[in-house]
Amino acid sequence: MSEVRFYHLLRRSLEDVLPQMLEMTLERGWRAVVMAGSPERVEVLNQHLWSYRKESFLPHGTASEGDADLQPVWLTDRDENPNRANVLFLTDGARTGLAGEYERICDLFDGNDPAAVADARQRWKDWKDGGHELSYWQQTERGGWEQKA
Repeated sequence: MSEVRFYHLLRRSLEDVLPQMLEMTLERGWRAVVMAGSPERVEVLNQHLWSYRKESFLPHGTASEGDADLQPVWLTDRDENPNRANVLFLTDGARTGLAGEYERICDLFDGNDPAAVADARQRWKDWKDGGHELSYWQQTERGGWEQKA
């Protein structure tokens, strides 16, 4: 079973935290898939990861660039693991049927959106019913993370 971590975004946006999480993933020698809710969202994240910080480079790709097997980070709106990733980042309420392909699944949701919170609660229940190991992390006042469950 995959380890599933829920990240409750309260003070910083997905665009703020995702690059740091991806950097940490790559530092461990892992590969990642980021699944977004639409092709347009994939393109927004793609552009953001090229420009989020001047002094860094975060290697990644999308279907429009191709060569998924060469990409340490793959951005997609489809339920796929074409780069043999260890970690799946779910955004925009995305869901996967490929949990067994990942060591870790990180579900990031906007805690300031009541509909996103309600949907995250349902996903938590679904993962729990599926027998997965779950943990819940909430952003702190200073932008770090505190494990709550």
